[in-house]
Amino acid sequence: MLRFQTRKVIVVLLVLLFGCGFALPNLFSPETRKAIEAGAPSWIPRILLPIHAVVLGLDLQGGSHVLLEIDRADLVRSQVMQLRDDVRRILRDERISFQGGIGMTARGVSVRVPEAADRAKLLPKLRELAQPVGTLGAFGPSGNNTIDIAEQPDGLIQLSVTEGGANERVRRAVEQAMEVLRRRVDALGTTEPNIQRQGLDRILVQVPGLQDPQRLKDILGQTAKLQFRMVAESQAGDVDMLPSNDAGGSLVPVERRVIVEGADLVDAQPAFDSRTSQPIVNFRFNIRGAQRFGQATTENLGRPLAIVLDNRVISSPVIQSPITGGSGQISGNFTVESVNNLAILLRAGALPAKMTIVEERTVGPGLGADSIQAGKMATLIATVLVIIYMIATYGVFGLIASIALLVHVCLIFGLMSVLGATMTLPGIAGIVLTIGTAVDSNVLIYERMREEAHQGRSLVSALEAGFQRAFATIIDSNVTMLIAAVALFSLGSGPVRGFAVVFILGILTTVITAVTLTRMLIALWYRWARPKALPF
Repeated sequence: MLRFQTRKVIVVLLVLLFGCGFALPNLFSPETRKAIEAGAPSWIPRILLPIHAVVLGLDLQGGSHVLLEIDRADLVRSQVMQLRDDVRRILRDERISFQGGIGMTARGVSVRVPEAADRAKLLPKLRELAQPVGTLGAFGPSGNNTIDIAEQPDGLIQLSVTEGGANERVRRAVEQAMEVLRRRVDALGTTEPNIQRQGLDRILVQVPGLQDPQRLKDILGQTAKLQFRMVAESQAGDVDMLPSNDAGGSLVPVERRVIVEGADLVDAQPAFDSRTSQPIVNFRFNIRGAQRFGQATTENLGRPLAIVLDNRVISSPVIQSPITGGSGQISGNFTVESVNNLAILLRAGALPAKMTIVEERTVGPGLGADSIQAGKMATLIATVLVIIYMIATYGVFGLIASIALLVHVCLIFGLMSVLGATMTLPGIAGIVLTIGTAVDSNVLIYERMREEAHQGRSLVSALEAGFQRAFATIIDSNVTMLIAAVALFSLGSGPVRGFAVVFILGILTTVITAVTLTRMLIALWYRWARPKALPF
């Protein structure tokens, strides 16, 4: 126990050196860190250059806070339209005759089938459309199926979207929207955004450090439903009248048939046209999209192609030649910022439904500065009091535990800097908490040493027994705390996860500092002092 091999001492010292080295940039300003990075020789690996500081959360450095609500009516409307298309497909496939058209209401569709034999053949197919609703929990009951089917005596069959089915659709849409929003926010280059569900149909987005809420709103608020359709030659037939940027906002007829959708895009990047130097977006399709796009451009030479984004024609170029390579460009009266935003939207994908911003605010860094100052003061006071108590109780061993405690705090900041973890206000509370719990292991070891010495053991034997017999207890206590911290991180969100991250790192570094480092320092102290009894 009191004999550490030289290689073990070197390994421990290297771990402490790198850990504290990565924590050092937190003492410098951002300008100083940039200067260090710019002035460093190119032959130094960037992983060995500690230039990254802990990222501050929204509550500490300010940023943008946006609360979005998914358009439930729009989702139900699309669900009803999908139901209408499914009913039409079944009627066509089964060759069932019906009277009139397929009626549509706000919550369902209806079709009149006069023949009983046709109804007997149709109803089993329609019931296949009614999927069972999963466990909705707090989202509310209302029907076990997504669709309710009712048959009237006069042959009228009504299909209605149930409340449970609508809630299930909203739930799935929110989950999909969260992934799309995360990809969009990540493309802005921000660090550790907080995106979480609130209730059934709302999503909270917090972006630390972003002081331009308007750009965030522009990125998050658009549905970004991209379609490639042909401009109709007349207003007759199956067409939609959509506003066009090329026509100054005037309505132009566009065929309803969709050639390719944004889901077939695999990449979209901002660029500049080599001929006009105007900002454009270069896009690339997958194999299916490339085949459809190539066939459509081959069959419609000389016709304008409508590029529709959220039911607005953003560009309508004339097809000059077949585009069979699976790539192209979107041009128009774009600015550099609008092209960048459009590329981000297309890469991230479309939202499943319209989303409305119900709350927005910019959190200034003033409150964060006060919180940081208060956190620093709390950490300093807690550290000083713990050090005073440990030295007063255990003497030189208390001083050793205090040195390990300071290294413990440095390692937490070093790990957070390397991992890019975000420091929040609850995270500061986590550091203060780990300061108190970090010396628990030392207290267990020292008290075990005292018990062994009182039982008549020699000093060396008491020191060895203190570490060996307290080690299992230390591991058990830290494992139980680690389980609780992992549960907080897995099930929590936002500030709760910020606290959990710091607490998990604190538990891991405690084992290194309170056991390994303390043991090495006590061994060095014994070799140097050659004491005859415990110093406490």
